[in-house]
Amino acid sequence: MASPRLETYCCPNRDAATQLVMSFQPEVFCGVCIGSASVSLLLTILQLLPKKGQSPRKMPKASSSTILLLISICDILGGLGMIFRSSVWLGFPSFIANISAANRTDMWPSAFCVGSAMWIQLLYSAGFWWLFCYAVDSYLVVRRSAGLSTIVLYHMMTWGLAVMLCVEGIALLYYPSLSSCENGLEHAVPHYITTYAPLLLVLVVNPILFRRTVSAVASLLKGRHGIYTENERRLGTEIQIRFFKIMLVFIICWSSNIINESLLFYLEMQPDINDMPLKNIRSAALITWIIMGVLNPMQGFLFTLAFYGWTGWRVDLKWRKREIPWESMSSSVGENTYPSPVNYQSNNHDSKKISTTDSQQTDEAISMLSEGNTSGDDRLTRNSPVYQGW
Repeated sequence: MASPRLETYCCPNRDAATQLVMSFQPEVFCGVCIGSASVSLLLTILQLLPKKGQSPRKMPKASSSTILLLISICDILGGLGMIFRSSVWLGFPSFIANISAANRTDMWPSAFCVGSAMWIQLLYSAGFWWLFCYAVDSYLVVRRSAGLSTIVLYHMMTWGLAVMLCVEGIALLYYPSLSSCENGLEHAVPHYITTYAPLLLVLVVNPILFRRTVSAVASLLKGRHGIYTENERRLGTEIQIRFFKIMLVFIICWSSNIINESLLFYLEMQPDINDMPLKNIRSAALITWIIMGVLNPMQGFLFTLAFYGWTGWRVDLKWRKREIPWESMSSSVGENTYPSPVNYQSNNHDSKKISTTDSQQTDEAISMLSEGNTSGDDRLTRNSPVYQGW
């Protein structure tokens, strides 16, 4: 799981609340983390692999599909960090015990503790920033203010902010040295703020951006042909449901972190966390701690379900190089899909075969919002005047 308590545990003079959760059934907790992360890792990779019966896939070019792929990659790498860290804790208990040693001469346990915790925090923080960029990109696309070139800005913002906040939080926590951290809240509070800032940003800002994007999509569809048909209403609903599933997965996977951190901070403010009146608070903190170990790593797989739907078990590892007979108005729209091609296009069979620039931009905007989604209704693919292949 991803928690700033991992870095705090690397301090030999850690606070009582951190000691409470980190010393609670560590073998069981590490086993839970390994199991959850392994299952999520395997299912996420299965989701992203090409499937039999589907057209060969090309690497995504549109910023939205690239962002979705990068979110999955961050989850995969973060899950690998959890598996490695928990495996070392289970396999080498004497090595980990040296972290708490008063007169320690071997710095490798501390280096492993800090390095593995930073790896997990950095990757999941980057995933939070990419999810925020996805909401921003979706809104800019329907406002026709984003393009392929914006992905460079997203890379700079995501990795720059993730590295800066991670390094800043760790530096403040371990200042002036690893042996003197956690001597006061002035060390710990900035570290927790830099860790949870991107998480809270996604929780607060993304729903607002998604809501505005859905409203803008409705306006685009109305202006497409001057009418708002039932098929176009269904398309707007599908996009709204997709955004809802993304936020639902995020809330499920990370709400336990916020609850757990609130409980632990409350315990830290008490003179003695072992008092009997605090028994229920301690129990709730330990329960949410185990829940974090289950839900945090599962984010990767659950996000692929929200992004692409269930892609099936039949993996096709034979990559064939052939052209895909897209009928899209714009070839760039047809090449923007990962892991399964989804194209939105004008399906008019009238005498007008040349679209206006405005309708072409509308189709591209809707395509970028909906690429990768395989859970649509086949009836819409045959009847919708706006898109094909939902």
